[in-house]
Amino acid sequence: MNIESILFVAASIMAVVMGIAAVFVRQKAAKRPLTMAKVVIPPVMMSTGALMYVFPYFRLTPFEIMEATVMGLLFSIVLVMTTRYEEKGGALYVKQSRMFPVILVVLLVLRIILKTVLSMSISPGEIGGMFFLLAFVMIVIWRLSMFIHLQAFKKQQINEVSPRS
Repeated sequence: MNIESILFVAASIMAVVMGIAAVFVRQKAAKRPLTMAKVVIPPVMMSTGALMYVFPYFRLTPFEIMEATVMGLLFSIVLVMTTRYEEKGGALYVKQSRMFPVILVVLLVLRIILKTVLSMSISPGEIGGMFFLLAFVMIVIWRLSMFIHLQAFKKQQINEVSPRS
């Protein structure tokens, strides 16, 4: 077994572990109201991972960038469509979804299958770069949707407090 195979298996195991952790983090986060910081901080913190592209090993071709971006967009649509919100005590909450763990598992399985297929023709560095870009696009679009919902909620609250005459 060569080093790239070992890294592939290790990365797949880590993806599963992180997916399980994400389920628990989302369940805990659903107990607290949605704030601007909770919407903005995750993609901002994740953006630091783009420093990987400084190294040629992780750089992508324009076609790989397009593929990763389109896949991230498609996956984000699933997240956006399944995210529900509820108002409690004058605050906006992301409703816990029974589908979230299922969606996450499906995305993880798809990720592992795609990695396996792509690893036959693309270097591990490029695959890492593609999956980072896919995840980043997915998270940014999902968080942008949350931002829009939060802004609409705040605007609705302002209109309810001071109705126009």
